[in-house]
Amino acid sequence: MTTRNITIMSGFLLMGFSDNHELQILQALLFLVTYLLGSAGNFIIITITTLDPQLQSPMYYFLKHLSILDFSSLSVTVPQYMESSLAGSGYISYSQCMLQVFFFPALAWSEMAILTVMSYDRYVAICLPLHYEVIMSPRKCTWAVAGVWLSGGISGTLYTASTVSIKFCGDKIVHQFFCDVPQLLKISCSNDYFGVLKVSTFMSVMAFACFMGIAFSYGQIFSTVLRMLSAEGRSKVFSTCLPHLFVVSCFLSTGVGAYLKPTSGSPTALDLLLSIFYTILPPILNPVIYSLRNESLKGAIKKLLLSEEFIGKNYFSSVFSAC
Repeated sequence: MTTRNITIMSGFLLMGFSDNHELQILQALLFLVTYLLGSAGNFIIITITTLDPQLQSPMYYFLKHLSILDFSSLSVTVPQYMESSLAGSGYISYSQCMLQVFFFPALAWSEMAILTVMSYDRYVAICLPLHYEVIMSPRKCTWAVAGVWLSGGISGTLYTASTVSIKFCGDKIVHQFFCDVPQLLKISCSNDYFGVLKVSTFMSVMAFACFMGIAFSYGQIFSTVLRMLSAEGRSKVFSTCLPHLFVVSCFLSTGVGAYLKPTSGSPTALDLLLSIFYTILPPILNPVIYSLRNESLKGAIKKLLLSEEFIGKNYFSSVFSAC
């Protein structure tokens, strides 16, 4: 009991999905498998888009950074929970918690931003193909990615600066498997969390702006595709763009639902379920979705898995594969 009291005073207790030690061990193993699968998939994407000379178009450049963000996001939340679950304590120190408060919102916002950039890239490739090389020049793509990472850093800094001023009291039990900001607000013991609410409001407005950009891009894409005479062309565009739209919808709907859901004193299964959908599921699905219907990626992955040397085979056959 003494150890538990010291733990509570110096950090937080992550309750996660169960307080039963046997189930916590099982959860840790499941999270380990999930982490390895997600990390392997994203690492393969990063490797082939870096080494294969035929995968150097803007689409694959953005996809590489999306995979870096996904791998980093998994690494911020999952290993810490596995460690605390295996230890049976659920303990996370204050400094570790604040690191998660910084990195997870930063990476989540960066992923939102890169998905917006990727939707614009698809819009230009489909609707303005003759101007694609000018609009999506290497220099502009570099600046776009730099803006993505910088905006993520600003988001994480704002959340961290407003969270460190909060005073926590009581048992300091976080009913989540990582230090998620909405759950931390539930254990604050005063009204000093309004700074976090202001940051959340600002980021929600920015997220809405990104959503409108994505909606505009896909509205233009589908309008253009429906006017195509070639059924094969329509099928190719839909087969590559719809998975991207699915990832965006899954990430946005669950993330916004979790952060805008009215806070309550008692934890619910919905809170934990939503957290899985916007923290773990997208990083695992992205490598599969983006490579499943992409012949260029599938060919490069086969070469990588078979340890064949990367050769100058042209997989990037048409502008529609940039979708």
